[in-house]
Amino acid sequence: MKKLSRVDLPNGERADLLVQATRRRLFILLGEIGPASTDTLAERLGLHPNGVRVQLRRMLDAGLVVRRRVPGPRGRPRDEWIVSPDARPGDDSPQAYAALARWLARAIPATPRRLAEVEATGRDIGRELAAPAATPQQAMADLMTALGFQPDIDDQSPDRLSCTLRNCPYRESVRENQPVVCGLHRGLVRGLLDKVAPHARLDRFVPHDPDRAGCEVEIAGLAA
Repeated sequence: MKKLSRVDLPNGERADLLVQATRRRLFILLGEIGPASTDTLAERLGLHPNGVRVQLRRMLDAGLVVRRRVPGPRGRPRDEWIVSPDARPGDDSPQAYAALARWLARAIPATPRRLAEVEATGRDIGRELAAPAATPQQAMADLMTALGFQPDIDDQSPDRLSCTLRNCPYRESVRENQPVVCGLHRGLVRGLLDKVAPHARLDRFVPHDPDRAGCEVEIAGLAA
């Protein structure tokens, strides 16, 4: 995929931008709902679109979000925003959910039966999270970016997609139980394909050390 340009600010400076309440809410909302227009974001937060647009431009300059131009009503293009694949703010987030995820991962035994159940659950979640996109490649990029995986996608072939996940946002849970957590994510990718490319197949899903990241995902059959 074409690399997206951004201003290369220090990680701490980008994090400081999210101290401002509106920008922090925008960043969190985009992570939850994926690509969204300025008007949609303003409506969800109960704010005026002009004010939201100003804050989004600040976040764009800091490399926290990416702006895309998409066709609008009567062919008029509109701005659509998404969390940048390179976004990795360094602020101190609440730790309760991370601890809960670790505990749940520890509580699930990595038996063949439970792993099959976990992957099936992940597949259901993937179907729920799949959002409309111009191509399956874009849908994959959008979802992995929103989840914090920093995907590096090679989609030069119309039939295949290779993706390297450059960040593991769930590394603490993976340390507790890698088969369970990675099995959930494998199912999530399959669920996404169910929605955006039913004829495609997941050829490879190779987990790596969560601290180094680099997990590999390969999908074939997209042209069908």
